[in-house]
Amino acid sequence: MYSIVSTAIIHGIQSVPISVEADVSDGLPVFEMVGFLASEVQEAKERVRTALKNCGFALPPKHITINFTPANIRKSGSGFDLPVAVAVLTAFGYIRQEMVREYFVAGEVGLNGKVQPVNGILPMVAEAKERGMKKCMVPWENAGEAALVSDMQVFAVKNLADAVNILNGNGEYFDTPYNIEEMQTGRILDFADVSGQVLVKRACETAVSGMHNLLFVGPPGAGKTMIAERIPGILPSLNTKERMELSKIYSVCGLLEHKRGLMQERPFRAPHHTITPQGLAGGGAVPKPGEISLAHKGILFLDELTEFQRETLEILRQPMEEKKICIARLNASYEYPADFMLVAAMNPCKCGYYPDMQRCTCTSAAIDRYLRKVSRPLLDRIDICVEVPQVRFRDLYNTGKSEKSEEIRARVVRTQEIQKMRYRGENFCFNSHIPSSRIFEYCKLDKKQEIYMEQMYDKLNLTARTYHKILRVARTLADMDESEQIKMSHLNEALCYRNIDKKFWEGMD
Repeated sequence: MYSIVSTAIIHGIQSVPISVEADVSDGLPVFEMVGFLASEVQEAKERVRTALKNCGFALPPKHITINFTPANIRKSGSGFDLPVAVAVLTAFGYIRQEMVREYFVAGEVGLNGKVQPVNGILPMVAEAKERGMKKCMVPWENAGEAALVSDMQVFAVKNLADAVNILNGNGEYFDTPYNIEEMQTGRILDFADVSGQVLVKRACETAVSGMHNLLFVGPPGAGKTMIAERIPGILPSLNTKERMELSKIYSVCGLLEHKRGLMQERPFRAPHHTITPQGLAGGGAVPKPGEISLAHKGILFLDELTEFQRETLEILRQPMEEKKICIARLNASYEYPADFMLVAAMNPCKCGYYPDMQRCTCTSAAIDRYLRKVSRPLLDRIDICVEVPQVRFRDLYNTGKSEKSEEIRARVVRTQEIQKMRYRGENFCFNSHIPSSRIFEYCKLDKKQEIYMEQMYDKLNLTARTYHKILRVARTLADMDESEQIKMSHLNEALCYRNIDKKFWEGMD
């Protein structure tokens, strides 16, 4: 007897439909599985056979063949256990085949027949809905996640007996027993807590308004980390499409809270400087997104930038330009979204006090070695570099006079709306994303400004990439002033955000 069950695997963050076929025939009592399978999928054979026996499903001595299609895609993960069990039970007549065809099925099965949760349920169920399926059967712990997909009946199972009852028409679909709710917003750190640092706050607002990458350089205790941690409070809210895309990434990593709704807040990821290149970019034996993908549509904060391994930092170069990361493996290539805003912080030298030569204890050679840990190509990809000075004594007592995050956020939202209106119909929506081929179309200068910028180009020894970034920042500053034309004041402020580059890294290759 023949049966077929619909399931899926995760490739990157996308779901790829897979069919599990089962055929039972006379012959030697053999249980075999074919279809380009990873070792953990091959092991499902023993898990399923033992689980069926322990749950009281007697299987006659028959030749059982399980085939996974399409055969050219490598099948990995433990989510095939439940589809295999359902396919076998259907082939032996425990379940009606006409019922099974209506369901998407995924889940891991223990030796006692208990169904265990798996990662990636959200993108798999969403893809099943796109194929026209209306019902899905998933582990009980994954039911809340699956229920986030609208117009999909979710049937949650705790064990194989539940699966058989549901597929024979004796079960009820999942009715959100633990009240799926939107993730509650925790306490947002407020810029009002930051004393002084008016120019640094201005740089933060500019960076967020155009989604520009940002670097803080300053001595210990100046407030670099404190300021960076407050940047999420001035980011606009996620839209519905972004919430779903981000939730899929976290679902694949097993980080989506099952008892909550779609992600509501933009991520703020702050990996430790000991992170490996694989941890930052993603990958592994079973590839998963790394920190740069977990920061998608949010902030990737690298504190103590110079303490990271150089090879780890160099990984950032491709995703900072392309907004995605590609991981190549022997049998496949995986692509993960990585549209993040980089915020980095560093000391200007090992002791942290350069260029204050009265306090700095580093030699010139030591300072040079320290700064060279940040390569020129990576530095060129950072739009705004700002020096964070020590807070003045009198600013410490000016409490309650600092601007609140909600006030800054309102201006950021307004500025981003200007950009979205300008770039409607384009495949980008922020000034930082303007392609180099279109830069002079959207960042127009008059003749006087062109002559001035030519002088600055030579004086500051700018690269073409750096010059384009200055124009993008100037365009953002003009939008913040609700000015259609970039003015000389906008160009000068954008150039100021590169002065620190000349101050610390001049002459570095």
